[in-house]
Amino acid sequence: MTASTADAAPGYRPGQTLRVRVELVRQLKRRRTQVALALAGLLPIILWIAFSLTRKGPATGSVTLVDLAQTSAPNFTVFALFASAGFLLVVAVALFFGDTVASEASWSSLRYLLASPVPRARLLRQKALVAGLLSIVSLVLLPAVALLVGSLAYGTGDMVNPTGESLPFGQAVTRLFMAAGYIAVYLFWVAGLALLLSVVTDAPLGAVGGAVLVSIVSQILDSITALEGLRDYLPTHYGYAWAELLTDQVDWGNMTRGVFSSLAYGTAFCALAVWRFATKDITS
Repeated sequence: MTASTADAAPGYRPGQTLRVRVELVRQLKRRRTQVALALAGLLPIILWIAFSLTRKGPATGSVTLVDLAQTSAPNFTVFALFASAGFLLVVAVALFFGDTVASEASWSSLRYLLASPVPRARLLRQKALVAGLLSIVSLVLLPAVALLVGSLAYGTGDMVNPTGESLPFGQAVTRLFMAAGYIAVYLFWVAGLALLLSVVTDAPLGAVGGAVLVSIVSQILDSITALEGLRDYLPTHYGYAWAELLTDQVDWGNMTRGVFSSLAYGTAFCALAVWRFATKDITS
């Protein structure tokens, strides 16, 4: 329970408690934050090392993303996004949001935070804001490092897709960061679910793992063509709609539907999280 503001010390202002800057510095000092951001930054380097150690096989007549990845920085970045969007970035967002409240409960510090007193709604909002900032940093860091590594290793050539269409470097960079922006919006449903699970459980691993598991199950179901139109309602159905940005003429239909789908799921999960946290009996 939260202490009454009537019994608070003179000068107490609820709006000044648990500032974003303080919480952000606190989270940046945590090992899991450092590891998550390091993985986002190191993945392009790991991919470049893997390509460097792999011998090219005989020509098969077909062009794949792996082949194109070694032709220019934009293509290398596209491959890095495809390699990470379905799992690594999902884990990063789930980690930042799933660890918000559950970690405080597991450390038995949540009760003392609320007794400071930090209003429940503000505590949840501030922690979600910091988790969102860290998620955006990781989502921007990966393509930024990939572009840098790709430029040094493969040059700043055009971005070419498997169908043969190409975009100049400058336009390609703009499209790639638009893709990162779409992925950030798309992963809002993961953030909302992880936040809800973080409020429901006192085990951070359970909150993070639960959100990742739902994402994996949804991707598996989405691959079952027999479900037909039902797949459109899965939260992961439009996860790779950003690939439309790799073409000369962009079809915004799937990306628009993906944005609305993610916002709908994410908003519903966040609303449930706020309601559950407001009524939760804090005993640890």
